[in-house]
Amino acid sequence: MAAADQIKNLIQSFGDGDESRFFSTAMQIAASEARQGHTTLAQELKQLIEKARKERSLYLVNPNKTVPLSVPKRELHELIEVFQPKIKMADMVLAPTVKEALDKLIVEQRKWEILRKHNLSPRKKLLLIGPPGTGKTMTAQAIAGELGIAVYIIRLDGLMSKFMGESIAKLRLIFDAMQDHRAVYLFDEFDSIGSHRNQGQDVGEIKRVLNSFLINIEKDQSNSIIIAATNLPESLDKALFRRFDDVIQYPLPDTSQIIEVIKKSTRGFTFFKNVNFQKVAELAKGLSNSEITKACEETIKEMILSGNETLDLSQLEKALEKRKL
Repeated sequence: MAAADQIKNLIQSFGDGDESRFFSTAMQIAASEARQGHTTLAQELKQLIEKARKERSLYLVNPNKTVPLSVPKRELHELIEVFQPKIKMADMVLAPTVKEALDKLIVEQRKWEILRKHNLSPRKKLLLIGPPGTGKTMTAQAIAGELGIAVYIIRLDGLMSKFMGESIAKLRLIFDAMQDHRAVYLFDEFDSIGSHRNQGQDVGEIKRVLNSFLINIEKDQSNSIIIAATNLPESLDKALFRRFDDVIQYPLPDTSQIIEVIKKSTRGFTFFKNVNFQKVAELAKGLSNSEITKACEETIKEMILSGNETLDLSQLEKALEKRKL
């Protein structure tokens, strides 16, 4: 049987996500069994290892595969939050220009092989700008949901370090993960690392981190999708904008979009009396999609807790007015 040290090394390499060491240790165990005369077992182990290697290789080059949530190395745990989204584009209410840009990306991602044959790359780097609550973060989830891949949310509090050079090393880990594990990588509140290089208390460190991001995103050849989102586009360094395939502006919803948000949010429920949605939409103008959704949820909760079977329009109007104030 395999030596205890080899078994421990095998388990440790698996836990660390060190694929090379894992397969190397597995082959050592197979060789050890062969030397002890266990030829049948050794042959079975080698076949299993070769099969696993082949499947792993195909897995990494096939961008249509969904990435298991346990994939990131241990060093990335404090940098990335991973989850599998359940929403899709149909669950969102978007401005026509925004929807058109996102639909293009999804089509190109689904037909990436055709584009590669013509030495072309699919859209994969988006900069989303707009007020809070307009759907930027939700967009990352919807794209991942459409493509059947995970969302990796970059935890910027874990990325930024007070020690010189450490932030750059962590950023490099994230871009290495993009190469190995296809997913949607979301840099939310991107202005915290993408601000003008002459701003901030520690100008030198800000410059180093931003320069590192610019270099990494320029060199990136992975099949992952990079999304940066910010509420403060004016604070971003101008060099960033040309590094993205699309810069998408998220406006506050117009009247028709407000009506659609209300109808989606109250789907399955009825109001006590007929609703003039145009009038309600006028009342909600200036609110974000998220704020309108929360006002609808507040109205539904009020109905449930009051023991009623229909929604109270006056309660919805009150909730919308409160959020405008």
